[in-house]
Amino acid sequence: MSTHAKRERLLLADLLESAGPEAPTLCAGWTARDLAAHLVVRERRADAAGGIIIKPLAARSERVRNEFAARPFDELVQLIRTGPPRVSPFSLKQIDEAANTVEFFIHAEDVRRAQPEWSPRPLDPVFADALWKRLETAARIMGRRSPVGLVLRRPNGQTVVAHKGTPVVTVTGEPGELLLFASGRQDAARVETEGDPEAVARLHAAKLGLA
Repeated sequence: MSTHAKRERLLLADLLESAGPEAPTLCAGWTARDLAAHLVVRERRADAAGGIIIKPLAARSERVRNEFAARPFDELVQLIRTGPPRVSPFSLKQIDEAANTVEFFIHAEDVRRAQPEWSPRPLDPVFADALWKRLETAARIMGRRSPVGLVLRRPNGQTVVAHKGTPVVTVTGEPGELLLFASGRQDAARVETEGDPEAVARLHAAKLGLA
């Protein structure tokens, strides 16, 4: 596994273990156990993982996820920590880095920010740049359902247009915060918004993200 993805995997596993199976998360209706089961299915059950994105397959995916959720929580955490089997595409370094770095970062924040008195995690500049590059690639997909024009901006001035339209709302923040905002965690992201107040309110209520 590559550096960023491996680090985020281990950090997420530690957070899940520390929080416990019944801890809330930012994923609506999901406890830490539910989230852990989702991650295991995603990496280990290719026959069911398609339902995470493809709606007609969602019922099967949810059924398999519930089966995994019934397992001991420490077993689920260990499966996440040790990584996918060799037959999984996620075992390939390039796929692991491309698909899991952001996935694990966001889900770690889903656990962290659902707890009382959480504080932002400081990110080193190299990792922040890596997250920004992934945001640049995925921004238009993540922002495709925005009801207004959406521009994402780093404090250093780098910008990406996530959705064309008017009126325009500009969201400024560090790359990790912008990823959380664009992935549908608008209320949990520490960002600044600039634009018409009504447009900002519509953006906060929108369902952003890949799903």
